[in-house]
Amino acid sequence: MGYVAVKGGAAAIENAEQFSMIRRAGGASELLKPDQIREQLHFAVDRVMSEGSLYAPELAALAFKQAAGDSLEAAFILRSYRTTLPRLGYGAPMNTDGMRPIRRISAAFKDIPGGQLLGPTPDYTLRLLDFDLKDESPDHTRRMMARLFKDTELVDPLPERFPKVVDMLRREGLLVPRPSAGGKDDRLVDITRQALTFPAPRSAQLQTLARGETGGMLALAYSNMRGYGSVHPVIGELRVGYLPLRYCNHVTGEVETIGDMLVTEAEVISRIGETDGPARFSLGYGLCFGHNETKAIAMAVLDRAVATGEPATPSEDQEFVLTHVDGIESMGFCNHYKLPHYVTFQSELDRLRNIQAGQAKGEEIRS
Repeated sequence: MGYVAVKGGAAAIENAEQFSMIRRAGGASELLKPDQIREQLHFAVDRVMSEGSLYAPELAALAFKQAAGDSLEAAFILRSYRTTLPRLGYGAPMNTDGMRPIRRISAAFKDIPGGQLLGPTPDYTLRLLDFDLKDESPDHTRRMMARLFKDTELVDPLPERFPKVVDMLRREGLLVPRPSAGGKDDRLVDITRQALTFPAPRSAQLQTLARGETGGMLALAYSNMRGYGSVHPVIGELRVGYLPLRYCNHVTGEVETIGDMLVTEAEVISRIGETDGPARFSLGYGLCFGHNETKAIAMAVLDRAVATGEPATPSEDQEFVLTHVDGIESMGFCNHYKLPHYVTFQSELDRLRNIQAGQAKGEEIRS
């Protein structure tokens, strides 16, 4: 019989790692530097930070390089590094109307307080391959920047705060108050320190979704929007911008601003709520690190979907959604099947042979 155990040791594993490095860096082109990745592949870096649950653009770029562009693997590396860091404290709550936006749109209202800012986005251009990028040069980029910013001084300065668009609906009493999916349990929990239990408090839901894998969340949200759920969203407001990071100094007791971070925030207005009292809209909320509009919208849709009292589809089931959106968990489970399963497979093989032998013996008796 040809089934034999595959033998391998430390030398084979080390060689596999070396071959992986050569596959990434053994070509004739110049080696990528992390600062190039951070500046020019910023969407990938933002995704790694968001799914790795650590806001560190330089480290995310380094992880992306190490993983040769595999965003799941890079997020895994970054989250692993995160576990080695000391916890110094928690940031102070922030009101996102103080965000310094680089992009702000609403699909619900044309005219919104503060105005709409299209900002940096490929949303309004055709998805055609740009062959000019093959010969892109710094001089060409500088000329583009000069042309874009030549009239900047004539533009009115942006206000310091942008009021929330959905507040207009809230003031008119047109939004359903958010029911607590965790019942009366509205504790502020830290999912990196406490195991996820169900029904999960809202804080645990949002934390889990905020570091979920973009593709997985999009698939679940897409199923809900297509009809396997009840959410038909309208983007009340989508913001991309910088939030000040505030931290309470344990020595002085004062809240200090220690930096800022780029985030994407989405608030989606869903169908008229079926609750007691007057008909009203319901709201879903999403916020994640970096510039990732698809993830923020999917998060807001799922946030609204899991608030359904009696889930009828997987995307409305809180436990189903929260236990399947983490890319690192799901990738680890999927890839563990590459590890040796010699004993378990041998057991199933023996069982199958015994079943077939028993069936053959039964056929002989009947004949």
